[in-house]
Parts: sequence; C-alpha cells; structure tokens
Amino acid sequence: MYLTWFDSNSWLLEIGNKRILIDPWLVGPLVFGNQGWLFKGEKRTPRPVPHDIDLIVLSQGLEDHAHPPTLKILDKMIPVVGSANAAKVAEELGFTQVRTLEQGYTYSLDNQIEIKAVPGSPIGPTTVENGYIFRELETNFKVYYEPHGYHDQSLQQETPIDVVITPIIDLALPLVGPIIKGTKSALQIAEWVKPQVMLPTAAGGDVTYEGVLASLLKAVGSLEDFRSLLARHNLSTRVLNPTPGERFEVPLEKQPAGVA
Repeated sequence: MYLTWFDSNSWLLEIGNKRILIDPWLVGPLVFGNQGWLFKGEKRTPRPVPHDIDLIVLSQGLEDHAHPPTLKILDKMIPVVGSANAAKVAEELGFTQVRTLEQGYTYSLDNQIEIKAVPGSPIGPTTVENGYIFRELETNFKVYYEPHGYHDQSLQQETPIDVVITPIIDLALPLVGPIIKGTKSALQIAEWVKPQVMLPTAAGGDVTYEGVLASLLKAVGSLEDFRSLLARHNLSTRVLNPTPGERFEVPLEKQPAGVA
C-alpha cells in the first residue's frame, strides 16, 4: 500500500493495484464561494497531476473536498464516488460515471477494493457528509478516511482498521472552538479501531493561507503531543508525518488469520 499526500485533505491511495484519488485539490487556489477575502489557500509548490487514476472519491461537496478547478481538469471518464452533495458537484462538472454512495452502503472497484461510506462530518443542521473505509479484498487491509474528525460509533464494529487518515490537531476559532476536531477525536478512534498507522490530514502541508477566517484559525496540539498521548494510553499506533508530494509505502503487518 502506498500513499501520497497533496496537502490539505488531498490524497492518492494505491491499494489492490488501484489508484484512488481522494478529495483532490491539485491546481489553483482554494476559496469558498468565490470569497477570497474570507479564506484563500495557495500551494507554494506546483505538482504534477497524478496519472492513471482508477477512481475519484469525494467525501463532501465543499470546495476543500470537491475542488472545482481540480475536477475541471481531470478526465471526465474517471468514475466518481461521493456523498450526495459531492456527487452533484461532479455531475455538474461533466463527469459521466458518478455514484452517490449513501452511508452504510458499499461500492466495489473491480472486485479488488470495497469502499464503504460511513457517517462523517455534519454540514449544517440536517446534512451529514461521508467518511470512507477502503478494504483491499485480497489482504483485508483497511484504510479509514474522515477529514473533519467526526467518527461514528458504528466504526467500533469495523475493528481492526489498519490505517486511519484523520485530523490529529485541532483547528479552532475564537468563541466557537474546534471546527476541525483533532486530538480527543483522534484518540477516540485510535482506541476504537486499534490502527497500526495514523496519518494527519486537514492541517499543515506546503500551503499558505490568507483572509479573515484564516487569520482567526488557531492550530492546537502537535504530532509529538499526540504520539505522547497514544503512549500514555498504551496504544502502539504509529503516527507518520508525510511530506507533501512524496509517495511512500505504508508499513503494515498482516493481521492473524481469522481477523475480520
């Protein structure tokens, strides 16, 4: 299994001989509703757009997950799996094979990867977006991705999950508190599913941010703090710190026979 992190929430997952692009932000700035004065992210280092993509997976319909400038340049024949909001964005941009994956349901990629949608981040009072579990059928390795730190209790039934990609530090606003849930939420999912490896998402990377909202956001915690927290709770999970744009192999040990 290989991963490449492209800053923010953008990942390339290589598993089961498939290349899956998750929440891609690869070109152009990141803004919400064309309101650059409020929030704008820009990559310091342009990187090549990944090739030979077998599937695009979108967790949310917001611009930092379904990034319109990036989706516009990708091949519209690539299949897309997403939440209802994300699928709508992909369809409007011309993708021809779009599957809305409701929570609790699965999607099979060429009988090699099973992708299960699980409850993720609440967006507004009535909408809950998707997290995902990717399972390689040959090895039974599982990868769980949720980019805002909202983990549903049903995940305890999925134990063990080998790799967890989720925020590990909090991103907070004054008087509001965390809008990205890191430390406590990450510890909870580590205790629930006992991952071999955890990887941070949402914060950091080779990106500059500006705007009113960006100036108010405060990062709380660090990877070293979280490693110490895991140790205090007798969890052997390894926390990796990926370098943006660099492909790396995820060090995993096969589970004993009979472990689901």
